[in-house]
Amino acid sequence: MKVPQTIADMLDNNAWKYPDETAFVWNDTRVTHAQFHERASRLASALRSLGLKRQDRVGILSQNSLAFQEVYGACELSGFICATVNWRLAIPEMVYIINDGAPKVLIFEADYADTVSAMKDQLKSVEHYICIDGAVDFAAGFDDVVASGDPSGVPFRPRTDDVAFLIYTSGTTGRPKGVMLSHGGQVAAAEILGSDQRNSPADRLLIMMPLFHIGAKIIQIAQHWRAGTVVVQKGFDAKAILDCIEREKITVTHMAPTMIQSLLDSPAIGSTDTSSLRMIVYAAAPMPIPVLKRGLKILGPVFQQQFGQTEGIGTTLLAHQHRPDGTDRDREILTSVGQASPRVNVRIVDDNGEPVPTGSVGEILLTSPGVMKGYWNNTAATLETLRDGWVHTGDVGRLDDEGFLYLVDRKKDMIISGGENIYSREVEEAVVTHESVSEVAVIGVPDEKWGEAVMAVVVLKPGAAPSVEEIVEHCRTMIASYKKPRFVRFVDEIVKLPSGKIDKVRLRRLYASS
Repeated sequence: MKVPQTIADMLDNNAWKYPDETAFVWNDTRVTHAQFHERASRLASALRSLGLKRQDRVGILSQNSLAFQEVYGACELSGFICATVNWRLAIPEMVYIINDGAPKVLIFEADYADTVSAMKDQLKSVEHYICIDGAVDFAAGFDDVVASGDPSGVPFRPRTDDVAFLIYTSGTTGRPKGVMLSHGGQVAAAEILGSDQRNSPADRLLIMMPLFHIGAKIIQIAQHWRAGTVVVQKGFDAKAILDCIEREKITVTHMAPTMIQSLLDSPAIGSTDTSSLRMIVYAAAPMPIPVLKRGLKILGPVFQQQFGQTEGIGTTLLAHQHRPDGTDRDREILTSVGQASPRVNVRIVDDNGEPVPTGSVGEILLTSPGVMKGYWNNTAATLETLRDGWVHTGDVGRLDDEGFLYLVDRKKDMIISGGENIYSREVEEAVVTHESVSEVAVIGVPDEKWGEAVMAVVVLKPGAAPSVEEIVEHCRTMIASYKKPRFVRFVDEIVKLPSGKIDKVRLRRLYASS
């Protein structure tokens, strides 16, 4: 068997070398690598019979499921492009993404039948509809389509440079952009992440983050790079996740920090056996130190942070580097997002694209074999973001002399008040140290005098009731007075993107007139 150059090669290898080992667990269903390969091959064959050619798009609108993984697998084996749709979007947003990606087939979960029916007349490219777990008059049944396919698959294969996935960005800076991720790039990214996560065939990975997002998908590929088992949950529920960890002896999982906090707050945490866990990978946001300390006490030294984007992987703060009770240097490192992962380079540049001195703030650039090919149907954005193989992230940060990367802010999130640049992350770090604060997002809101004013949107810990003045005065002791929040809003929940990142575009829209 050849060395895997595409995801198809990886799936072939797993079915050949580990045919009887479990590839996926979905509720009470267990599927071996050989069984998964056959189902994905049948689906690829069936899609070809509908007229699809290599690099045609297959759209999918679904929450996490085994069928979602089978759609990915069919595309991976054949060279079709899996074009995911975020089910949390409004219909006009979905219509834009589907029409932009132009899939010939749209596969959807029965729960979204009404949604698909409502937008069907606006979808210009879709010729065939397939429904998962349900009967809809305008769509074929998913299992029937799979059964109609040939287990030998299709007569063509993906190439290393072919696009494997078309995954749309969250649209934090405008219209969502379709990120083209290649087979070769995703194989490289899987190998890089698998190395950082120390994956092995004995690992059992739990996924509950949405599979339409690259975070969950690439961690799944990294696990299957080593032919381990992937347990799929439809979504996040703290009690269900804890039950699954105990029942399935989960060794690795992937969560946003807010999910980790919910897990630790669950009444079931004390009575659940989590001893199998060796790693919780977190991303999307920094881990508040109080949450980290509590997590280390309850779960042990299992936390590992990863930083990157759909456009390319970046840095890792390894588990052994999470030492909140260590030296001053240990605690400083904990405010970083780690060092460049293997085969990844990080650079900080000024507005002219020139490297800045160590410790200076500038835009973060990333490069690796896993960076995107570009943006679908958007040459201008590709040329702006991807230059000489470097992804211009739009994030502002700095590198220290040991290569640890410290995020300062998103370029677009920087607040300019009275001519002063204020980095929202710096203010957030000050606010969250208040003993009553559970979570915070800092944004700029329009101000007639200063141009923009600083607003802190705050979620309090249960039972806490500080005044706005208390929060502001606390910040005054931590940061310069001009940086402190002028407005504080207490909320029950902060709106987030599917990746777990705070949706600052929506926050600014919500509070623009405050």
